[in-house]
Amino acid sequence: MPRPPLRPWLFFALLLLLLLAFALSLTLGSVEIPLEQVAHILLGGEPDKASWADILFKFRLPKAITAVLVGAALSTAGLQMQTLFRNPLADPFILGVSSGASLGVALVILGIGAGGALTFIAGLGVFGDFTLAIAASLGAGMVLGAVLLLSRRVQNTLTLLVVGLMFGYLASAVVTLLIYFSQPERVLVFSLWTAGSFGGVTWSQMRVFAPAALLGLLLGFVMMKPLNALLLGDDYARSLGLNVRRARFWIIVSASLLAGVSTAFCGPIWFIGVAVPHVARSLLNSADHRALLPASMLMGAAFALIADVIAQSPGSQHTLPLNVVMSLFGVPIILWVILRQKQLRQSFAS
Repeated sequence: MPRPPLRPWLFFALLLLLLLAFALSLTLGSVEIPLEQVAHILLGGEPDKASWADILFKFRLPKAITAVLVGAALSTAGLQMQTLFRNPLADPFILGVSSGASLGVALVILGIGAGGALTFIAGLGVFGDFTLAIAASLGAGMVLGAVLLLSRRVQNTLTLLVVGLMFGYLASAVVTLLIYFSQPERVLVFSLWTAGSFGGVTWSQMRVFAPAALLGLLLGFVMMKPLNALLLGDDYARSLGLNVRRARFWIIVSASLLAGVSTAFCGPIWFIGVAVPHVARSLLNSADHRALLPASMLMGAAFALIADVIAQSPGSQHTLPLNVVMSLFGVPIILWVILRQKQLRQSFAS
């Protein structure tokens, strides 16, 4: 595949958008902090109001970093899944990773005995800070392990897609049963997790979350050339000397790690993975992953930050559910994708 024409202005614009969105996420909220004060605090100066430093370092900065990593992670995973399955509507959770993570969290919150989920989690001490993330990671890992095991036996990508969907439906059915037999207060706690949020990752959790997300992104960069080879089908990729089974295995590992760690620490985040790669593909007018991957990462990170700023309703004490904002942006994009299916199929083959 020929190298795509360089568009440094586009990448500069995306980087500028990301920096602007990051600055807005630090300044806007129920308490507005002037931008010059944000810069002054980050450089080690004393703020005009002591509370501003606490708000910035304890809440807004870790939340902004989390949004950047999750946006980049889910966009990368979505791009990988759309190429691997040659399906423009594929998303990072198509292999059942999100459902597996939800099952792990549901077993902790909804399946605890008479002591109650909140009491149980509070009694775990330091471990309690990671309880839901660990439970979600284990649930996603179990589904991922089953899919990866079958991926070594299943040659057809479409069959593997169906297998992942079946695992997802099975996990969702178990979650539904747990909800049906659980107490209302536990269902409320679980519902808050499923609403998705970038604000739950603490600095101690960041030491685990950030390296895991960066590892998945690094693996995504390593798999750029195999993804390009797979654009025209398995036979074409084999003619180029690519080990298709091994490439598919590592692509699934990367996408599942990115989706799994994002879901584990932030809950299910909708639409970034399925919508952002299409916008990047349209802006670049190219299917080359050497350009698409970094563009999707920058755009996904900026989109996550902007959605979170909107969800915070600057100047208001009310906070909108993050996935509601994601849906308001994501649904029109998906409808646009469906309406131009013919052009998308041509783009995948170009």
